[in-house]
Amino acid sequence: MTTELLTFLAMIGVFLLGCFLCKLPVSISMVLSAITGSLVGGKGFALRHLVEGMFAYVDTILVIVTAMIFMKVIQESGTLDAISSVIIERFHKMPALMLCMIMVIIMFPGMITGSSTASVLSAGSIMAPVLMLMGVPILETACILAMGGILGMIAPPTNIPAMIIGAGIDIPYSGFGLPLTLMTFPLAFLFVLMFAYKYVKNMDYEEVRAKLRTQSREKYGFRIYIPLILAIFLMVVNKLVPSIPDIGMPLVFLICAAVGCFTGNKFNVPKMAKESVGAVLPVMGILMGVGMFIQIMTLTGVRGFIVNACLSMPSFARYIAMAVSMPLFGAVSSFGSASVLGVPFLLSFLAKKEIIVAGALSLIASLGDMMPPTALAGIFAAQVVGMPKYTPVLKKCLLPCFIIIVWGILFIVFANQLSFLII
Repeated sequence: MTTELLTFLAMIGVFLLGCFLCKLPVSISMVLSAITGSLVGGKGFALRHLVEGMFAYVDTILVIVTAMIFMKVIQESGTLDAISSVIIERFHKMPALMLCMIMVIIMFPGMITGSSTASVLSAGSIMAPVLMLMGVPILETACILAMGGILGMIAPPTNIPAMIIGAGIDIPYSGFGLPLTLMTFPLAFLFVLMFAYKYVKNMDYEEVRAKLRTQSREKYGFRIYIPLILAIFLMVVNKLVPSIPDIGMPLVFLICAAVGCFTGNKFNVPKMAKESVGAVLPVMGILMGVGMFIQIMTLTGVRGFIVNACLSMPSFARYIAMAVSMPLFGAVSSFGSASVLGVPFLLSFLAKKEIIVAGALSLIASLGDMMPPTALAGIFAAQVVGMPKYTPVLKKCLLPCFIIIVWGILFIVFANQLSFLII
């Protein structure tokens, strides 16, 4: 047994023991596994590398924190309520289109925060009663929230697993927009229609309209939408006019959050900011742990060992290993799956267009948020709709999960042919 393999097994062993036996947070387990890897790999207590790794994803952490603050602002100010009521009022005669637009609302928090939990707990909690009022059963509603959260975290503009995978081989997070859009939105629309269309096509609109939250839209009019419109404008203006400097997504979210404090319902700003940061603290901790984990894997040669193992696999075996291992490892953390397995698999497909492959790998890794025992998207979706157990949601979502894996593999197989999508 080589030193690299022994080190890797020790790191994984400590990681799993910490998560499942000791019930420690995923972030703490990753820190302990990184320290163990440093010691077993003969590097001692590599403090400099641990600290360096801890700050590897500081830019991503800034995006998550500021995006969550912005998300909380538009939720508290009434913007989400206004948008959902407008969609149902305008498109209730076209149920398929209405469901697709509702799915976009559910995905939106994940799109800007990179967190499936944010989608399920914010927009999901708003849209779940509406879907059930339309006649969608509780189980199908939970499945829509879970799949919307997972696909939202992968959809542009913020895809943390893709950022992690790209950072592993120094690919800047640029050019992912259109590929990620085609990887996520067609599946999202397929799933929401698959779960809900037959129940919604004959809904009683008058009963639904009576229970819509229209107060913020009626009170504030167009200005309730200003923060969201401003956010979209600031995100695309640099792409449309390259001479205008890119101020960065954290500053975009902070500016729009500040504007949102004055365009809708009044709320306690310090309390809102505290709750927002508290909600994403576990995600920030995981990213710090992931950074330390990857840094020690690189230091001890484990990363190179895994890459060589992936490269030595036959092509068909590589696809099977990827389809099985990434979702299962993601049961502990989809971010951890992206870093530990996503980077080696990306390196094994260097003959293909890296941006397409990285996006597809992030799509497959996202299924970790449906895998027990953590199953963040599935468990929170069940809680939001009032289901006592998560197991029926997982069973109902097995087919969508399989479709996601096949869809991601197809993008990898035809990555070079799809390179025209990269702008």
